Amino acid sequence: MQGKRVLVTGGAGFIGSNLANHLAADNDVVAVDDCYLGTPENLGDAVEFRDASVLDDDLPTEGVDILFHLAALSSYQMHEDEPVRGARVNVEGFVNTVEQAREDGCDTVVYASTSSIYGDRTEPSPEDMDVEARTGYEASKLARERYGEYFSYHYDMSMAGMRFFSVYEGFGGSEEHKGEFANLIAQFADDIANGEPPVIYGDGTQTRDFTHVDDVVRGLELAGDHELDGIYNLGTGESYSTNTLVERLNEELGTDVEPEYVENPIPEKVYVHDTMADSSKMKEATGWEPEVSFEEGLARVCSQYE
Repeated sequence: MQGKRVLVTGGAGFIGSNLANHLAADNDVVAVDDCYLGTPENLGDAVEFRDASVLDDDLPTEGVDILFHLAALSSYQMHEDEPVRGARVNVEGFVNTVEQAREDGCDTVVYASTSSIYGDRTEPSPEDMDVEARTGYEASKLARERYGEYFSYHYDMSMAGMRFFSVYEGFGGSEEHKGEFANLIAQFADDIANGEPPVIYGDGTQTRDFTHVDDVVRGLELAGDHELDGIYNLGTGESYSTNTLVERLNEELGTDVEPEYVENPIPEKVYVHDTMADSSKMKEATGWEPEVSFEEGLARVCSQYE
């Protein structure tokens, strides 16, 4: 992608800042963030930062060629604590931003959805399988997908909804500001490196398809370049248990820190125990494949502690 005017909402957040910094090398990038969870310190000098909410009526959409909409309340607990705010930011904020971009002539949108809606899956999850909303967070992301269909059908816009799988980078990247909301890899690596036991919910057999943010950024850029429409998975197609994660981090860090097992505070009926992506649709559409292996990703995360 080159020579484009790009708007990234949630642009000071974890994934958003990685995307904004990457695209700013060859494009005119403006990042919008209300700093609820993001921090402008994540952004390089080449990115224009605007402190604004996706609920505002004067977003900087003029002249924008591609909108990357990543802004969201991004966890189960955030939506339980403030369900109305969650709906406003994740659903109304999405419609508000896309509508302003559309009115200013932008017809290409790439936006964040979630893999949580697949529920428990030890087999790869394809985009066309049945999904359901069991939490407010999942409901808000499914609502986005439905509004994406509306904008695509009614206005002939390219609306690519990207279902992310456990995206990580580590506290040495842009995850540190997220604290308890950061990916388990970042949290556990920091705990173990500092000699503190990582806290595991349940027995540690739950699995995740851990996907490095560099691969996700490439996927987002390709989705914009190809003006994709519809829903696409971004994941590795491999899953690792929480127990395995702790073992591998100890090996990488040269430590021997035992985890602490606690009762899962998230109700069992809504807790997603296993995830794994089927990203063949994205590969067929763009050629995208994950390039950062689990081993290499852990090495990158742990390298800051050397």
